Amino acid sequence: MEIVVCIKQVPATTRVQLDPRTRTIIREGVELMLNPFDAYALEEALRLREAHGGTVTVMTMGIPSAAILLREALAMGADQAILLTDRRFAGADTLATATTLAAAIHKLGTVDLILCGRQAIDGDTAQVGPELAEKLGIPHATAVTKIEEVNTGMLTCQKMIDEGYARLKVQLPALLTVVKEINTPRFPTLAGFRRAQKSDILIWKADDLEVDLGHIGLEGSPTQVIATFVPEHHKTSHLLEGTLPEIAQQILASLQKQTGREMHG
Repeated sequence: MEIVVCIKQVPATTRVQLDPRTRTIIREGVELMLNPFDAYALEEALRLREAHGGTVTVMTMGIPSAAILLREALAMGADQAILLTDRRFAGADTLATATTLAAAIHKLGTVDLILCGRQAIDGDTAQVGPELAEKLGIPHATAVTKIEEVNTGMLTCQKMIDEGYARLKVQLPALLTVVKEINTPRFPTLAGFRRAQKSDILIWKADDLEVDLGHIGLEGSPTQVIATFVPEHHKTSHLLEGTLPEIAQQILASLQKQTGREMHG
């Protein structure tokens, strides 16, 4: 099987800063890590390769330092790594990101399966996977908890739904997004790190892809952040004194007064 795993660097802290001009996350100088959901996707790809043969290619779009993330994936066992890095990719929303990834996968050639984490913890949209599948014109399944069987041209998997789980048959090539219930990711080995340091990382820029520059990066993003802010929380405290019946009466009066304000407001 020829498997592609799309991974992403995300801030390793909840204290992030936003560019006041582009209103996107400033990643330079911020400690970054592999998006946790993507680790499960990579592990599942490695298990499928061990069971069925083939290769695992990891791909990410990001700043040049994202090469560190790709070497970590190589150390875990991936066969090939591709870094999509170009200032023209910057500021992309989910659709522009999917457009860029689709162009890169087209450049790769024949791919049987694409695996993604369910969502990135810095955006939590869970949109890139399904949008990428639509761009490629292939079927997809989200929130996959188990890949049960892989046959020629067909895959059987289990996915989470509101009422429990659903069992699906998906025609290959296909894209799956996975959740943490699917497996336990392995740790990179010392031998893996040594191999990763010697491995070349393919670096593709916008000019290396067959893509409309008007559909990538900030310019190609149909959705843009208008404003970002930290919610303000205001509360006041009142000390109630008296017997329990008196306190209960004070609470009731306060609630009635507040309700009256909301109705008249």
